[in-house]
Amino acid sequence: MLKEFKEFAVKGNVMDMAVGIIVGAAFGKIVSSFVGDVVMPPIGVMLGGVNFTDLAYVLQEAVGETKAVAINYGKFLQTIIDFVIVAGAVFVAVKTINSMKKVEEAPAEPEAEPEPSKEEVLLGEIRDLLKTRN
Repeated sequence: MLKEFKEFAVKGNVMDMAVGIIVGAAFGKIVSSFVGDVVMPPIGVMLGGVNFTDLAYVLQEAVGETKAVAINYGKFLQTIIDFVIVAGAVFVAVKTINSMKKVEEAPAEPEAEPEPSKEEVLLGEIRDLLKTRN
């Protein structure tokens, strides 16, 4: 069982997937920082100095040591923008890779139709003779 696991874990697809997950996680952090630190501040300024991470609907105010209960829709909006940017980047990457694959693949020549058998030729001649008699 240990040998089978080793063979599975060392296969190329598993290693490629692991690298993809690690790079994807790092890319997600970069996009979150880009959205939170570069994109959202100018949008907040254009909307009158609003900080999106502070936007929330308070359900219950803080009482004593109990924290306030709020729906943080500003953070949700920021997460949606993160997702749209990541999805767009992945779309562009996949489209680029697919277009590169199409260039590399040479168009296959169409296969020639097989020669008809003697029976098919004979049946065709009989059909043609019957057509001319009618």
